[in-house]
Amino acid sequence: MSDEVNSVFEALAHPTRRQILQDLKDGEQAAGEIAARFAVSGPTISRHLRILRGAGLVAERRDANRILYSLAEERLALSVGDFLSTVCPEQIVLREVRRRRGPASGEPAAVQP
Repeated sequence: MSDEVNSVFEALAHPTRRQILQDLKDGEQAAGEIAARFAVSGPTISRHLRILRGAGLVAERRDANRILYSLAEERLALSVGDFLSTVCPEQIVLREVRRRRGPASGEPAAVQP
């Protein structure tokens, strides 16, 4: 694996970093908002955010005296997706099946010939 892919999986290895990514799925958040959700120090959360940023999984922007973080969805999807496609090619088929499912029923939608 490349160093870039390794950095993504190293970043995903810690449960706090995975939770930060999940929290960012709903949109951009300030560093203080992120830190308030955890029972660890602000510097510890800053370190986790630095690792996520270094892996390309979050983006940051400054707004006056605040640092705002957002999820880099494409980078996460590409890194994890490429790895899964290599070790588990059938996941591509499963993804297509899930895409075709009807939103309400959870059942696969009829496939047009």
